[in-house]
Order: sequence, then C-alpha cells, then structure tokens
Amino acid sequence: MMCCSENRGKNFWIKRAIFIPIAVAAGVFVFGSLVMFLWNSLLPAILGVSVITFWQALGILVLSKILFGGFHGGRGHHHSGHHMKNKWMHLSPEEREKMKDEWNTCCGSKSKAE
Repeated sequence: MMCCSENRGKNFWIKRAIFIPIAVAAGVFVFGSLVMFLWNSLLPAILGVSVITFWQALGILVLSKILFGGFHGGRGHHHSGHHMKNKWMHLSPEEREKMKDEWNTCCGSKSKAE
C-alpha cells in the first residue's frame, strides 16, 4: 500500500509540476472557447445581444463561479471526514487492526494508532 510521498521519485514531481499548469491552461482555454462559441451561436439570434470575445467569455465564467459556485473548494470537500469515519465504523475489528498496521508500516509511525 503506497500512501506516503517518500515512495515517489523525483521524476514524478517534475512531471507533475509540468503537467498541472499545462492542464489548467488547456482547461481554461477549452471552457472559455466553449462559452464564447455557445454565446455567439445562440444568444445574438435569440436575444439580439452582441457577440463576445474570448476574454469576455472567461469573465462570464468567473462571474458565474462567484454567483453560483461560491468559494467552498470543490464538491464533497466538507463531507470527506464524515465519509471516512462512516467507512471506518463499518470495518470489522480485524479489518481495523489490519488497516492500522498497514498505515503504521507505510507511514513509519513509531507508536500504534488508536
């Protein structure tokens, strides 16, 4: 069971440092282009509004995130602790002990977890 970052090599972190910014930029480009395309192909004909640029489409995305999405950090973020506690409570005593041993072995804890 691999749960600690010390088991990952230097190349893993270099690849991640390169991939994440590229993926974020690609996502921003795709979503901005999609909003611009949908706006420009639908709304001028339906409502008579003017066409928008890519940057205006990104502004609409940010505005919609502020108005409808909030800043809570993502889906399910606040309930993850409850989910893990619920999962732990449904384990048998043998499964709990096995999980504790694996965690201690993996993460190098000197004392046993409660």
